[in-house]
Amino acid sequence: MARQSISLTEPNDAWLKAMVESAEYASKSEVVNDLIRQAREIDFIRTKLASAEQGGFSQSTPADIRERVRARLRNA
Repeated sequence: MARQSISLTEPNDAWLKAMVESAEYASKSEVVNDLIRQAREIDFIRTKLASAEQGGFSQSTPADIRERVRARLRNA
């Protein structure tokens, strides 16, 4: 695992310490890694949403969509 050295503001350091003291995390590194994972998930979701928005609107009605899903489930 790669090791990094970072500088934190006092409020951020205090928050990290509080997260570890709450027993939700075992170390500051664990908190930071979890925050990075969450940020990466958010980026993934934003990318998917942007792609969907560029795809335009569907001409299908809700009934059409339900029927396609039901057909897929029947054939699965």
